[in-house]
Amino acid sequence: MPVLTVSDLNVRFALHQSEVTAVSDLSFSLEPGETLAVVGESGSGKSQAFLSLMGLVAKNASVSGRAMLGDVDLLALGHSDLNRYRGKDIAMIFQDPMTSLNPSLRVKAQLAEVLVRHQGYTPEQAIRAAIEMLERVGIPEPVKRANAYPHELSGGMRQRVMIAMALLCKPKVLIADEPTTALDVTVQAQMLDLFKNLTTELGTALVLITHDLGVVAGIADRMMVMYGGRCVEKGPTDALFYDPRHPYTLGLLHSTPHVAKRAKRLDPIQGLPPSLEHLPQGCAFHPRCAFRLERCFAERPPLAPVEAAHEKACWYQGDLNYEEVA
Repeated sequence: MPVLTVSDLNVRFALHQSEVTAVSDLSFSLEPGETLAVVGESGSGKSQAFLSLMGLVAKNASVSGRAMLGDVDLLALGHSDLNRYRGKDIAMIFQDPMTSLNPSLRVKAQLAEVLVRHQGYTPEQAIRAAIEMLERVGIPEPVKRANAYPHELSGGMRQRVMIAMALLCKPKVLIADEPTTALDVTVQAQMLDLFKNLTTELGTALVLITHDLGVVAGIADRMMVMYGGRCVEKGPTDALFYDPRHPYTLGLLHSTPHVAKRAKRLDPIQGLPPSLEHLPQGCAFHPRCAFRLERCFAERPPLAPVEAAHEKACWYQGDLNYEEVA
């Protein structure tokens, strides 16, 4: 049974003289212990989709649809009711831990607060549990680090603190928004191994939001590719890596370095992502697409099954081969 089911999620922002749709008709489900990678360029709507589930959208935003966490619709909850689930049943790790941690409080105080608020621990019990979790996420000398301030820790250490904080209440769903972007390659690999081990051990479902397909390959069970605020392809990770059916997914793969291929140059997607305020008519990707058809200019393709558990939103039905259209 899915731990999270999102149906027809729409996120719109009211501007002075117009309205921008940042997320359009997004639907997906997440099983316990599963890792879903949400990929796409900046501005594709991937972060806004999950911030809306957490109730962390701007005041000019309107959110519609359903987001069922078990039998609770997160989108129907008020701020105070949502606080009962946020951090306890669904948690989020942000890209920059330095802006997420309070610089004036020791690490142990920030971790302990989560357990005192959501689990009813005494401060002493909470600090002991926090130190145990710091050790669990691979922080050396956890007692010493617990007594430190955030600025006294390295970027990798701060990110581990954020992961520890998110996992303290053993949430059903953990959302990680670009968690490895600011880290060097060695620390990135350690973080991904940590995520993999903890989701297996705790049964937590993980949403990994990223623009880096290299991060996805070894950890995600399924992928959801977003462009212009919509899902344009989703399915098992292997299927999207080895048999992509949407030209945008193919473009992302071609623009990602691959050691095994030893290509002399990358083949980036031409052009720029569209402004959500002025999306092209029809398929939003058609101005950058080498496989566009006449109907792509006028008709927006629906997300439709390609085969079992694999869907795409594209009118082109032939094989995706760049050499044929070069």
